[in-house]
Amino acid sequence: MNILAQKIQNFLVSEDGPTAVEYAVMLALIVIVCLTAIQAIGTQANATFTKIGNDMSTANATGGATP
Repeated sequence: MNILAQKIQNFLVSEDGPTAVEYAVMLALIVIVCLTAIQAIGTQANATFTKIGNDMSTANATGGATP
């Protein structure tokens, strides 16, 4: 039983556990920021391509370029 108590005490004193948790939290935050940025860029790109497609359809229907 004394060995188990010593191992628990060593684990609580060791800083490996908290360091791993800190890295996991940082990684999760980085992933969230990346996904948010990708979503924002994708939404903006979709709007841009939709506008270009609509402008090209309008230009094609009128027989010329729109101003």
